[in-house]
Amino acid sequence: MDMAIAVTVNSKCQRPGVCNAIETLLVDESVAEDFLPRVAEALAAQGVELRVDSASSAILTRAGTTAHLVDAAEDDWHAEYLDLILAVRVVKGVDGALAHINDYGSGHSESIVTSDDARARRFLAEADASAVYWNASTRFTDGGQFGMGAEIGISTDKIGARGPMGLDELTTYKWQITGTGQIRQ
Repeated sequence: MDMAIAVTVNSKCQRPGVCNAIETLLVDESVAEDFLPRVAEALAAQGVELRVDSASSAILTRAGTTAHLVDAAEDDWHAEYLDLILAVRVVKGVDGALAHINDYGSGHSESIVTSDDARARRFLAEADASAVYWNASTRFTDGGQFGMGAEIGISTDKIGARGPMGLDELTTYKWQITGTGQIRQ
């Protein structure tokens, strides 16, 4: 739980106005009663407003959180706030998390915090994003952090470069073929 709180706070608060800051926190229902109040207080200490689904709202209200809660709307699941605002949803296991990510995610960066090897490996394989993390902050999605030098941008496309892009990833090729009448058989 402590690692998940640290990863969440870093992913949202270290620099909230950048593209690799998290915008939605998905919490497995099996740990939500214990985890949500703790992470909400850590985020509240950083001034984060939480846009919560009904399950998160009920848990946090029962716990008497000091966090600023706002009922989430459908647009919140697509939002890129670039601010100290975080959408929060309770999901049913990795299936629920993957369904949410693959429906609402930006294709940029996703992270799972778990000690379950099989669950993590499934998440890494199935989450639709250019960078996926296991027990680490999404704030690492950066060309410099990946050893690519100065980052020119991050691509969420599925063809060509995906993820942080340096100069090499922006290189295109032009094939120049000179023949003497060769034909393909």
